[in-house]
Amino acid sequence: MLTTIAATQLGMIGCTTQQTTSATAKLPIEGELPSLVGAIAWLNSQPLTVDELRGKVVLINFCTYTCINWLRQLPYVRAWTEKYRDQGLVVIGVHTPEFEFEKNTDNVRRALTASSIDYPIAVDNDYAVWRAFGNHYWPALYFIDTQGRIRHHQFGEGKYEQSERVIQQLLSESGTGHVGPEMVEVAARGFEVAADWSSLKSPENYLGYERTENFISPSGAVLNKPYSYTAPAQLQRNQWALAGDWTIGRQAIVLNQPGGRIAYRFHARDLHLVMGPTEPGTPVRFRVLLDGQPAVAARGLDVDERGEGTVTEQRLYQLIRQPQRIRDRSFEIEFLDAGVEAFAFTFG
Repeated sequence: MLTTIAATQLGMIGCTTQQTTSATAKLPIEGELPSLVGAIAWLNSQPLTVDELRGKVVLINFCTYTCINWLRQLPYVRAWTEKYRDQGLVVIGVHTPEFEFEKNTDNVRRALTASSIDYPIAVDNDYAVWRAFGNHYWPALYFIDTQGRIRHHQFGEGKYEQSERVIQQLLSESGTGHVGPEMVEVAARGFEVAADWSSLKSPENYLGYERTENFISPSGAVLNKPYSYTAPAQLQRNQWALAGDWTIGRQAIVLNQPGGRIAYRFHARDLHLVMGPTEPGTPVRFRVLLDGQPAVAARGLDVDERGEGTVTEQRLYQLIRQPQRIRDRSFEIEFLDAGVEAFAFTFG
């Protein structure tokens, strides 16, 4: 059973923010680099094997492309790749999908291009590499020395200086040359900007019935069949509701008729929604309201100056980024066309 992990550990699998293991000057041996042969495909590279990687310092990064926690970690992974590649570091992403649409290799390839990722990616649709590592988290980093031994791991965002120190130590141990103590500097933009942790009071929430919380449309959830929902006049923080003709499925909700709405009461700088058209290539228009007004001053990357936007592909959409003092706000998205499926809200 898939269970979300947000700011605190709530289960055994999911996107996670700041779980960590401390590194020490003497890094322990945590195990051996397991086989990567379970990947169904490789992007940006021919398939890599454990034998080929022997003699290299390797950084394994478990990811899935709609995970906001991985996106916020990504600027550092890219920077480490660029800085240490010539000194013997090999960075490998393992893309293990959370949602069914993330198994589509074209979707993954498009996301990698959009994120300027050029290092090898193992496509782990069957969770074979995930299970070989005994991994439970997105994102997760595993640090492997030249002898193929796992020497450190980092679960979730944060601890970037600590992680880079581990890379430097393993490269120094390898004898590939002088490794200076300087840290990378990143200038994150868009989705990749670190969360405003001091004001973040809304955890990730899924919309499919398998993992959702705090759904309060008066009728409750009617599973796996169309139903006309109404939204209450008021929501409390982190409650959500539907209005219009929707089908609530296991992983997602699907809009059956134009004019459907999702309402959410949240407290965060950023609000994102994982969604996409049910029919590829069929765009779905939407408008976003914040406290009943078009989200103009607080619009996210995927909302225009009128507070409107279009769903064109299955991915994470940034709908709100607040510039002002953060407080409880009422979010609403209205879809002008039918045929959208929505999976999860994330915040930052």
